[in-house]
Amino acid sequence: MLVDGPVPKHVQLRQALLTAIDGELSPGAMIPSERDLMAHHGVSRATVRAAIAGLVSDGRLAKVPGKGTVVTRPRVESQLHLASFTQDMRRRGHRPTTRLLSCVAESADETVAKALDLPADASVWRIERLRLADDEPMALETSWYPESLFPRLDAEDLESSLYATLESGYGVVITGAEQTVWTERADRAHARLLDTPAGAPLFVFDRVASSTERPVERTVSRYRGDRYQLSMSLHRGPSSQ
Repeated sequence: MLVDGPVPKHVQLRQALLTAIDGELSPGAMIPSERDLMAHHGVSRATVRAAIAGLVSDGRLAKVPGKGTVVTRPRVESQLHLASFTQDMRRRGHRPTTRLLSCVAESADETVAKALDLPADASVWRIERLRLADDEPMALETSWYPESLFPRLDAEDLESSLYATLESGYGVVITGAEQTVWTERADRAHARLLDTPAGAPLFVFDRVASSTERPVERTVSRYRGDRYQLSMSLHRGPSSQ
């Protein structure tokens, strides 16, 4: 039973649930029902829902329609730096794999042509790949590369690190990038591929990568918000005042 005191009961229940999550409950396991939690801890339904809502918001629990509330896997944490998905996941201790969805040559639209500094309607490779960490969908990537720089790119192994392929097969080393990040809700198509509910939050990274100051890649990546988080180091210089 939880006790009255300076610590609110929903905070006490949250801690009790975290202890269970970090102990006997494995990812995918269901937590007890609201009714069971109310009876076991002697609290109201509002207290139970407040504790669960906080853990859902933190990504430790997830609501599964028709099933209940389940324990999630801890989010993969990444610092903002220039690296391939493969390098990033391995650095974090995860096993990365890639599933190639499509690779086609097409005429660059206005946005891609501008990003890659190409003439209008220049031919580019559009590559769509599903990126997984420990066999779980993590990100959906759509990338564009100038066909003139990378002939027969469709014949390469596109389920390994593309940065390594560009370097070993074409002598192109990615040296820098400009990236914009925002969030959006998953539409039905993205949700199906990422194995997440429609409307779930996604991180979206729009990156233009360069080799010796020439843009060679534009990539739009959509990461599952429940499986991915960012960290960064911020430094403040001397005050001008």
